[in-house]
Amino acid sequence: MDIFKKQESKVRSYSNSFPVVFTKAKGSWLETEQVDRYLDFLAGAGSLNYGHNNPVFKQALLDYIEQDGITHGLDMHSTAKANFLEVLERNILAPRQLNYVTQFTGPTGTNAVEAALKLARKVKKRSSVVAFTNGFHGCTAGALAATGNQHHRQGSGMSLNNITRIPFEGYADIDGLKLFETMLTDNSAGMDKPAAVLIETVQGEGGLNVASNQWLQRLEAICKQHDILLIVDDIQAGCGRTGTFFSFEPSGIKPDIVTLSKSIGGYGLPMAIVLFKPELDIWQPGEHNGTFRGNNHAFVTATKALETYWADDSLEKHVAASSEIISKVLDKCLHDHADLFVQKKGRGMMIGIECNDGELAGQIAKTCFENGLVIETAGPNDEVVKFFSPLTISHDELTQGLAIFENAVEQIVAKDFKQAS
Repeated sequence: MDIFKKQESKVRSYSNSFPVVFTKAKGSWLETEQVDRYLDFLAGAGSLNYGHNNPVFKQALLDYIEQDGITHGLDMHSTAKANFLEVLERNILAPRQLNYVTQFTGPTGTNAVEAALKLARKVKKRSSVVAFTNGFHGCTAGALAATGNQHHRQGSGMSLNNITRIPFEGYADIDGLKLFETMLTDNSAGMDKPAAVLIETVQGEGGLNVASNQWLQRLEAICKQHDILLIVDDIQAGCGRTGTFFSFEPSGIKPDIVTLSKSIGGYGLPMAIVLFKPELDIWQPGEHNGTFRGNNHAFVTATKALETYWADDSLEKHVAASSEIISKVLDKCLHDHADLFVQKKGRGMMIGIECNDGELAGQIAKTCFENGLVIETAGPNDEVVKFFSPLTISHDELTQGLAIFENAVEQIVAKDFKQAS
């Protein structure tokens, strides 16, 4: 551990919660230098929806490398990119009647958000964008301006401008959409007409807050009425995490722009894309670029992911069944320990339980780790324990991890009882 303390910046965070050295990973399991094994309910913060070292993806990648396939190609044409675009259209876009073109950005989610914001402003010739309370969109300047979390915002060292923030559904019992619509039609409200609205339909880092279908439909209608583009940030909630490939599918809305990253690459390789309606494609060649927007290894594994898991609805059914298993355990905790927990949150396998405070959630996560489960917290005060296993986890493994969580809760309850006595 000394080399990390000596050479790595203090900006690291996950390693502070999980202070071991991992060497191997397979499926839903992580393994350390000491050959200790941990069930992974973090899954690369949603980058490993299909598990670690998925054997189907790995073999496709090894075959491609063995054949000296293109690794880095800027935005030049390649067979790997062509295959990805064809499968994306056939397995994802066409069945959902979504007519989008694809922009390959730099390899991280925040790169995709930056491109989406820039495009929206370019199309509408307006600088303002509306974002929501508790939203998280990344840590580069434009995406960070749209992010609500003060911990992340204070790291910028600069003014974060051109964002108007309105309440997400359920925030402080305020009807944010009514406020938004009123301000748009009131010449004295002080709101500059925005180019776009940027939203996560299920807020990840913000605490697993879920926008209802009706609320999203209202938002889409407001945007259409006032000539505002609707951008859905599906970087964490997409690729099946909430039960459908895109998180917004149950609502029936069709965003103007969608950002994807994390699990779009399938294998955990860096990749990010922006999907948008063809009429918005007013970019000039090279006007928005990035050296690593052509990660062909990620194209290979992304294609294999879409072919393997999205040619039919078997994964969606597995996610629904797994979500039900998690929900039953969380409902039991809410019933048995009403003094500790507030509510169940999230949707699909983007689900968690809100604790009374962040200290309790932190204690639960720490105790889980001590007993072989990697799990993190979310929310403005880290008060939500977040269950984020690979979507492909077996039900036996899922039950095993949930048992560790339940035992952690009981350990904490017993410890508190002993101290009180």
